[in-house]
Amino acid sequence: EVQLVESGGGLVQPGGSLRLSCAASGFTFSTYCMSWVRQAPGKGLEWVSGIVSGGGTTTYADSVKGRFTISRDNAENTLYLQMDRLKPEDTAVYYCVKYPYGRNWYAGYDYWGQGTQVTVSS
Repeated sequence: EVQLVESGGGLVQPGGSLRLSCAASGFTFSTYCMSWVRQAPGKGLEWVSGIVSGGGTTTYADSVKGRFTISRDNAENTLYLQMDRLKPEDTAVYYCVKYPYGRNWYAGYDYWGQGTQVTVSS
């Protein structure tokens, strides 16, 4: 059974940092592209960042480029999102998502976690 469990969210002041983690199980993590998506209050899902299976290629939404860094540890089956210089508009529930084998962020994802809340406020 595929499981994705996010952690690391919380309340942070504008300009602060958080590191999100996503523990993956039930599939061969190292062979799948992964992404982070988010949903702000009252809004739809927004794709945030993606990383290929080996970690050598990453991509970001313009809204987070230069502030967020996606990474993965395939030995530990864990996906990360380092978020720096956070802004109030980054407030959202953050989800890690898995893509079908051989697909990336241009395709639809097939599994997602329960999400972790990030609130940026003074």
